[in-house]
Amino acid sequence: MVVLKAGSRPPWVGLGAAVWVQIAAGNAYTFPLYSPSLKSVLGFNQQQLTILGVANDIGENVGILPGIACNKFPPWAVLLVGVCASFFGYGVLWLAVSQTVQSIPYWLLWLALCIGTNSSAWLGTAVLVTNMKNFPVSRGTVAGILKGYVGLSAAVFTEVYTMVLSGSASKHLLLLTLGIPIIGLVMMYFVRPCTPASGEDSSENGHFLFIQIASLTLAVYLLATTILKDYFALGDNISYVFIGVMVVLLMAPLVIPLKMTLFPTNIKKLPEGSDETEPLLTPSSSLTNLGSYYESEDVTEVDLLLAVGEGAVGEVKKKRKPRRGEDFKFREAVVKADFWLLWLVYFLGVGSGVTVLNNLAQIGVSLGVEDTTILLSLFSFCNFLGRLGAGAVSEHLVRSTKTIPRTFLMSVTQLIMILIFLLYASALSSVTLYAATGLLGVCYGVQFAVMIPTASELFGLRHFGIIFNFMQLGNPVGALLFSALLAGQVYDSEAAKQTGPNCMGPNCFRATFLVLAGVCGLGSLLSVVLTIRIRPVYQMLYAGGSFRLPQSSSSH
Repeated sequence: MVVLKAGSRPPWVGLGAAVWVQIAAGNAYTFPLYSPSLKSVLGFNQQQLTILGVANDIGENVGILPGIACNKFPPWAVLLVGVCASFFGYGVLWLAVSQTVQSIPYWLLWLALCIGTNSSAWLGTAVLVTNMKNFPVSRGTVAGILKGYVGLSAAVFTEVYTMVLSGSASKHLLLLTLGIPIIGLVMMYFVRPCTPASGEDSSENGHFLFIQIASLTLAVYLLATTILKDYFALGDNISYVFIGVMVVLLMAPLVIPLKMTLFPTNIKKLPEGSDETEPLLTPSSSLTNLGSYYESEDVTEVDLLLAVGEGAVGEVKKKRKPRRGEDFKFREAVVKADFWLLWLVYFLGVGSGVTVLNNLAQIGVSLGVEDTTILLSLFSFCNFLGRLGAGAVSEHLVRSTKTIPRTFLMSVTQLIMILIFLLYASALSSVTLYAATGLLGVCYGVQFAVMIPTASELFGLRHFGIIFNFMQLGNPVGALLFSALLAGQVYDSEAAKQTGPNCMGPNCFRATFLVLAGVCGLGSLLSVVLTIRIRPVYQMLYAGGSFRLPQSSSSH
């Protein structure tokens, strides 16, 4: 049994610490910063480098083991695995690129990269699962904030890479080798399971709004400083000031627990048995133990007899299969139609989006854009906006009088993505290219921020870690099918018709964009079906505009 930290401040301290862990968990996004050095220093060809990129994607997205571990061990233990993976994985890459050790076998480098980037899965899963359980009534908002900071991590690392590390790949790998473990070790004390509030605190919305504004400010700041350093030669002192301001903005969420300490307020608690809202867990002490997120899922005979003695016979049904909205085991969830509908919708949405992301530089070059870094920065910024905004908007939808499921946003954004891919295929001008890239970034980010809380609401938080990580496999599977196979084949076939080293013109990706438009059409259709199917679940969970857990969820 995991001991829960009591009090109103610890969850906010944990959320502030999770921001730093999420930035560290974005280490896999930095592969483009050091991949040229892998090629030049170690003498790899493009095919070998591409295979290393596959290792990067596999390590980042395969999180089944972290998901299982979250149910067995406390958050600090899961974070510790991520710390070790980062140290040993990136440590081997640093030894190779810095030429401290000569002639490291290619297979060992591939494995080391896979292990190093897998730290992302361990770090991210630990803080996401813990904070979703600490704030069970604000799942969409919390998911949007944390995934938003992951989206900003690439810009944060790039800022440090260019302004502090002078563009040195070996120094950057050393930072990943030592910096990520330091962050993980320092923050693991603060990322801990806490007792969820028994009622919705009126100040909670204000606190979340502050963090959202702080993250948006950080995003705008990173975009502005990126543009400045591209157009102006900045001195060391100015660069260090920019980094200092960035660190301050990253610490902004900690203002909330500091304010709660300096200016404590008495939170009005609803009397037990009040009709205004139901408690998160049932009043019975035995049922509370049975239904806790952090305890064993099995109901023992002793627990059953205790519950019977307290008059809870009707509420404890041994071996009853869970209903949607209750806590599912993974093997129970994986046989449900809604599980696979959500996976397919997510797979079609992120798979089509990641295809453009992985080929964005080549898309820009083929359409005559000289500096593709601006396209990448635009996509990253809009991706952050999509993640953060979807968390807030979906939270509003489920609490509205009509109780609209979060997946409605996936339906809308994938319909928009059809138009975006048709806009890409038209290749009208550079303006349409930038507009399509910005819109795609927003729609792509929405898929992440909607899938996470939806999975937790349909199948519960007890086994959320493994369920969420299985859903995330839609990303690498989509990248393999739509990017490596579809886009790669189309590009190579068009390039073979030309004489230059690169494929030029709209035909390089036109067929790919048309197929992706059809993919999103299917995704939007399936998401409408899913939205209709799960609306009764949301009407139960958010009756009266306030989140409540079903009492029977604690009975299995």
